[in-house]
Amino acid sequence: MSPLLWILLPLLGIEVFLAIWFVLDTRRAYARITGHSTIVPSPLGNIEFKRGGMGVPVLVIHGSGGGYDQGELIATAVLGTDFDWIVPSRFGYLRSTFHQGATFDDQAEAYAYLLDYLDLRRVAVLALSHGGPSALLFAARYPERVSSLTLISCGVASSSEASQAEANQKGNALTMIFKFEVLYWLVRTFLRKQLMQLMGVTHQVVEKLITEQRMLVDQVIDGMAPVVPRYAGVVFDNQAVMPNDRVAIIQAPTLVIHAVDDMLQLFHNAEYAVTHIPGARLVSFKRGGHLLLAAEQSAIQAEVRRFILAHVGDQVLSTQEL
Repeated sequence: MSPLLWILLPLLGIEVFLAIWFVLDTRRAYARITGHSTIVPSPLGNIEFKRGGMGVPVLVIHGSGGGYDQGELIATAVLGTDFDWIVPSRFGYLRSTFHQGATFDDQAEAYAYLLDYLDLRRVAVLALSHGGPSALLFAARYPERVSSLTLISCGVASSSEASQAEANQKGNALTMIFKFEVLYWLVRTFLRKQLMQLMGVTHQVVEKLITEQRMLVDQVIDGMAPVVPRYAGVVFDNQAVMPNDRVAIIQAPTLVIHAVDDMLQLFHNAEYAVTHIPGARLVSFKRGGHLLLAAEQSAIQAEVRRFILAHVGDQVLSTQEL
């Protein structure tokens, strides 16, 4: 056997092994999102959602790269089983329709349609990351339907600062990675720490994550696969207009939770929210980055549950009682 073949054969074996690994992982990812959600046709397109738990109803809005499955992960991590959580897939994610020209206002309208379908008059709203813009506009446009609004590491307003340009570059890089299933698989499999930093977490935070925290981070990262059915949503998130000063008309009690060192949704979003939303309260953490939920899960869980229950009011009344 020639020396060249001695080199090529092991390389070929590695390529075959990686190809099989990728195919099996991708099949598992698609199986995980199949058969666990409901589709509701609406004038705005199909709305995919899942519902679980019991108690006070909470509309949980996922972030970029998510879907109803990420919403369920957020609900489980923050609310547990003591709340009735409704987790829709936003426009362009999984089986929720995306139409060219759609806006975050349209997404807010879709939430209202979904709540009508479920016969829910009022809900608490819990949003993560880029779930923030549509959650904010839902609260602004439908004040009678929101008993409280909680924003965890959420985008709120655009900025012309240099740090925002750097954050946008991270967002653009993530969008590119999400375009190709195999590329995201390679990055999450072999460059996970680098991916976490691209997701807005400093090297120091990554290194200090304990086992339980890293498990939640792994669930977030692996849960974004498959990425191809989410790509349209990621592109939409990167292009749609932020709420900006429209948040000033929000009437719902608002809790803003954010890390000062968030490098993806910068801390100026939290500052903007508490400055412009009447009565909004800020709970800030020095470290945690954009994976703050994993880094401070227990503290966030206690804060959010207490806040939602303090503002329940009559939200469990159905639309038939309006």
